[in-house]
Amino acid sequence: MMRRAALLFILALALSGCSVAPRTYDDFAKCLTDKGVTMYGSFWCTHCQNQKSMFGSSFKFVTYVDCDKNRDDCLEVGIEGYPAWIIAAKKHYGEQSLDKLAELSGCDLA
Repeated sequence: MMRRAALLFILALALSGCSVAPRTYDDFAKCLTDKGVTMYGSFWCTHCQNQKSMFGSSFKFVTYVDCDKNRDDCLEVGIEGYPAWIIAAKKHYGEQSLDKLAELSGCDLA
């Protein structure tokens, strides 16, 4: 019975044209770029994919270097793993929460 009620609710919501828009982080991503923050990664890196998905469509505003396509750029700055963030000339390895990126960069997540 609960499944049917949930299904009917979802169907009614869809038919009403009402939708819940995903939160966008455009301003946050643009601030990271404005502050010179860069993410380094690779297309095959699942942690990189997870990191990108945290931003949703706003990731297009993040400065990103694919180390498979830009190997020399990554070697030049000494990238040793993925994902890697360079924030204020310091490397941060692994998936970072958006809150942590905000804290490290001084960018407002709101």
